[in-house]
Amino acid sequence: MKVAIVVQRYGADINGGAEQHARYVAEHLVKHVQVEVLTTCAHRDYVSWKNELPEGKELVHGIPVYRFPVATERNPVEFAKWSETVFTQQHSLRDELAWLDAEGPTSPALIDHIRTHHADYDFFIFFSFRYYHSFHGCRAVPSKAILVPTAERDSALGLGIYPPIFRGVRAFMYNSYEERALIQAVSNNQSVPGVVVGVGSEIPERSNAGRFRQTFEMRDRFAIYVGRIDENKGCVELFEFFEHYSATLNDSMHLVLVGTPHVPIPTHPKIHHLGFLEDQDKYDAMAAAELLIMPSYLESLSMVALEAWAMGKPVLANARCDVLQGQCLRSNAGLFYDNYPEFAETMRAIDTTPSLQSALGRNGRIFFERNYAWPVIEKKYVDMLNQLSTEPAPKPMEPMASWFGRRRESQPPADDVVKNLPTGAYRERAVGPSGRRAVGQAGGRADFQPKLESKGRAPEQRHQQRRDLGPSPRRDSRPDQRPQPGNERPEQRPSQRDHRRGRPQRRGRRPGGGHGK
Repeated sequence: MKVAIVVQRYGADINGGAEQHARYVAEHLVKHVQVEVLTTCAHRDYVSWKNELPEGKELVHGIPVYRFPVATERNPVEFAKWSETVFTQQHSLRDELAWLDAEGPTSPALIDHIRTHHADYDFFIFFSFRYYHSFHGCRAVPSKAILVPTAERDSALGLGIYPPIFRGVRAFMYNSYEERALIQAVSNNQSVPGVVVGVGSEIPERSNAGRFRQTFEMRDRFAIYVGRIDENKGCVELFEFFEHYSATLNDSMHLVLVGTPHVPIPTHPKIHHLGFLEDQDKYDAMAAAELLIMPSYLESLSMVALEAWAMGKPVLANARCDVLQGQCLRSNAGLFYDNYPEFAETMRAIDTTPSLQSALGRNGRIFFERNYAWPVIEKKYVDMLNQLSTEPAPKPMEPMASWFGRRRESQPPADDVVKNLPTGAYRERAVGPSGRRAVGQAGGRADFQPKLESKGRAPEQRHQQRRDLGPSPRRDSRPDQRPQPGNERPEQRPSQRDHRRGRPQRRGRRPGGGHGK
């Protein structure tokens, strides 16, 4: 069997996001099937998508990679204009297609190759639904298209051009139950085969906490954040919360930041920015940390959270990210916060309770090994490929709208569509007397806890809200301090909250996939 991995960028030195996800899958799938990668000549610059690598074939870790030129670099001003139009105004499908072209990376040569060489491959695995190569590639070979959507609760999910794609591909490899429920809600594609699989991590066999402490002269206990340091990742809020927490607890742990900054980092005696680290140093730092903090508002899957759990570290996550909250519940290996009082209470619980910290870490390692170890991931991919190989192709994908249909301004603002999608962490329903699980079980339709507050508040409103330290956090915002190892049934956990604040609707978000580090 021969499979093509199709992704917007590809390289051994591209860390995080759908690009690293695609490379990991390619390098592990090659043990089972023949794999080639189809991608663009874009490399470091994911803003303009300019051609930085030569066109043609090269080998990356032994896998053939075919690169095709980007026809037009992104114009940020034009992309912002089209984003404003399709996300906030009544518009047409033609406007959405113009947005897609403006987003990039626009590579007609890549699509032509897929179309003319479709017979050379049994299946094409497309990464990231929102980009040019996935939209046009899935339309070119729908009967062979497997989509890894890497979808977040992002405005692009509300565009009208995508539901026919979601209903017309052969199969989905979802990152999380929450992602699956979003896509099913927006497209009603429950009949399309799909499995929640996620991605494994390349954790080194050995990491050395002592080496990190000696190299970086870090003697104090610390929490770690790994990833892009920007507002969309929740870092500005994290800084504010951490500074206030440190002021109220003199003996609190420090905060270490690993990653490239896109916002100012406060000058604070307990906040240490180390910049970008090579993998060995990064894993040494995680080994030395007491916990990982994931403050992001939007993820389709957090690879760094999985890495922390693989290393036996607890996670403190932003509850406004449904995926992160859901993974904390399913793993029983993390706490989460919705506001400053909850941040302070959960941080203090981990900071001052070694037994809780140890129990969460043990549960995290078990959760990772059962769900995200590479043999588990590989089997899900191979099983899906084998299943599709024995089934007849479904009916053709829905055709594009007519010339007049594409120009009719009948599409609602994408932001409005996303606001009406289900919210909350995926929760299984209780087991009935017969022993059968209800429809909310893993592999079925997600059952969500509704939230009553309005969604989609503007960033300036959120900024004002997080300055309100409010009342004491609810008792049920903290899970049992004696987690049971291996307990992955979320219905056994109490409801974490009934109200949640809105999350940001990003404009012209960073390209590169839904779970960048």
